[in-house]
Amino acid sequence: MRRTSKVAIAVMCLITLLAGTMMKGDQMKFTNTDTVYKTDASNLWEIAKAYWNADRQAAMPDSEVPLSPISTEDLLNGGDAIYRLGHSSLLIKLGDRFVLTDPVFSQRASPVQWAGPKRFHEAPIQIEALPPIDAVVISHNHYDHLDKHAVLALQDKVTQFVTPLKVGEQVIKWGVDANKITELDWWQSTTVAGIELVATPAQHFSGRGLRDRDQTLWASWVIRSNQRNLFFSGDTGYFSGFAEIGEKYGPFDVTMMETGAYNPLWRDIHMMPEDTMQAHLDLGGDYLIPIHNGTFDLSLHDWYEPFERILALGETEGVNILTPQFGEPIWLDNITVSTRWWRSMLPETAEQSQIAYDADIIHN
Repeated sequence: MRRTSKVAIAVMCLITLLAGTMMKGDQMKFTNTDTVYKTDASNLWEIAKAYWNADRQAAMPDSEVPLSPISTEDLLNGGDAIYRLGHSSLLIKLGDRFVLTDPVFSQRASPVQWAGPKRFHEAPIQIEALPPIDAVVISHNHYDHLDKHAVLALQDKVTQFVTPLKVGEQVIKWGVDANKITELDWWQSTTVAGIELVATPAQHFSGRGLRDRDQTLWASWVIRSNQRNLFFSGDTGYFSGFAEIGEKYGPFDVTMMETGAYNPLWRDIHMMPEDTMQAHLDLGGDYLIPIHNGTFDLSLHDWYEPFERILALGETEGVNILTPQFGEPIWLDNITVSTRWWRSMLPETAEQSQIAYDADIIHN
């Protein structure tokens, strides 16, 4: 990685983690149940050093990411399915209803479009081609999950935006009709077009600037129809809440779990792959779709590493891991094994190092 890129990424990381340190003391802040995530000079310095010293082989793909284009006709005529659009954006069809999670369609996950993490690939369908969306579910307000441009472009297609507390207020300020907003606290639920949406706890934080740290809530989500029971993690560290969610709402047909942008330095708020696997087991999940990967460079691991690590863990735990191409449907009536689409894109030396890593996971 070039030094100039390292500096830019480190600066953006520090700005994100510093968010809230300049806040006034009388403002209400949301907190986690298990861990209070704080940043101070010592851990910020460790993070900055880690970015500066990072020497990655493949921070981003050096060839085109394969896509499976989605047409409006495909969506309307197909059965129940999950489509990965990118990062944590998933289009879920249940019956003749559609749910869209954390829609990010902009080129950069950033407050500006001339700087910040840039997409590796286009979305497999553009907003104008989407059918009417019954519910857009938002996990929290970070830029790689709450895309102002996408929200405004979607608003005429969407029946309800369902958000954690205070996130809806931000969306209303952008110009979305307040009647289209439903805000929920943890363990609260709403039903949209026959689909139940439950805001469940997560272990993370919020903020879009230097003065709004934790002023809006973050959440994971249970998404239930008469036929399906799904879980969407949003962003989170591993915590005891997964077992509680599993007891109350599990087991789940499919979990869509954060597996990317991780690092031991911020494990409290972003799960390592081992944490993702344990969370899936706590939830009582059957199939696992690793998300929060493959679209933006937001950490220090190689872009393909999350797929390989969760696959190796799936082998040891006997868990079905689904890794569809972006845009490829996962048909919920007949779930089949996904292709390992990224493997043709691996650098030659990565193939050997990954074999060694897989062997270490399997035998330890």
